[in-house]
Amino acid sequence: MNFNTYRYFNEVAETRSIRRAADRLHVAPSAISRQLALLEHQLGTLLLERSNTGIQLTPAGLLLERYTRTMFRDLERVQDSIRTLKGLRQGEVKLWAIEGLIFSFLPRAINKFNDVYPAIRFSVFTESTDRIIEAMIKDEADIGIVFNARPRPNIEIVASHTEPVMCLVASDHPFVDRKSLSLSEICTQQIALPVPSFGLRQLFDKAVSRRNLSANTIVSANNLELTRAMAITGRAITVGPALAASKEIDEGTLKAIPIDEEEFAAATSAICVHRDRRLSYAAHEFLKMLVKEFPSAGRAAA
Repeated sequence: MNFNTYRYFNEVAETRSIRRAADRLHVAPSAISRQLALLEHQLGTLLLERSNTGIQLTPAGLLLERYTRTMFRDLERVQDSIRTLKGLRQGEVKLWAIEGLIFSFLPRAINKFNDVYPAIRFSVFTESTDRIIEAMIKDEADIGIVFNARPRPNIEIVASHTEPVMCLVASDHPFVDRKSLSLSEICTQQIALPVPSFGLRQLFDKAVSRRNLSANTIVSANNLELTRAMAITGRAITVGPALAASKEIDEGTLKAIPIDEEEFAAATSAICVHRDRRLSYAAHEFLKMLVKEFPSAGRAAA
């Protein structure tokens, strides 16, 4: 089968649209449709189901999608290695990370790496811990930085450090002068929390359930900046690593107060990769530097 046939299928599987795939590949939609029909004929099964809402993959299509995604990512890694052998030092690192690292640790790490390898590009996405793990399983990410993630058999933790979860309150909140807070005291307040796909929210919900408490959650958001903004207003409080609120803490709009519960003090941030997937040269070199620098991730919030 023609190599382009698999590329066409891979683009359609990714975009869920023949027209969008054609635009990305700079070919006619009819050319893609013909190649997909030939591929389905050769395999003896339908790969795509077309409807008014778009294209969905059949079970056979999902199997082939996993194969082609891995095949083309492996090809990118081979091309990267060949460029490295030629001394070009080009490549791309696909990094998915929790939001708290974006404004402090990651810019420092990327700048330091860029001093040595100026031609290497970065694609950085901020997501919840569950989504980051999913991205690594789907081979969308080379490296993930997660918070308090539960173990997965195909995900390897290569570095971690303790990142205590704190209660974040406004500078004029009644709690602002407290040295520590219990979870029961936190639950007496209105609280803004991330959505349940965040490792932080999972940690909080488990702790509340374990103590038979009930949290008055007035906002659930997929963006930690919004939960911090709610806390700044004084109408609600929130929880999170001090690292995630280092800017607000430095400005004096939020105060981080330790939570007097063991699981909050023992929460961890971690760098992880897919256990069975070989990294490109660029990602491998950046991973080595990340592991070395990771213990300094929380210094800005200290």
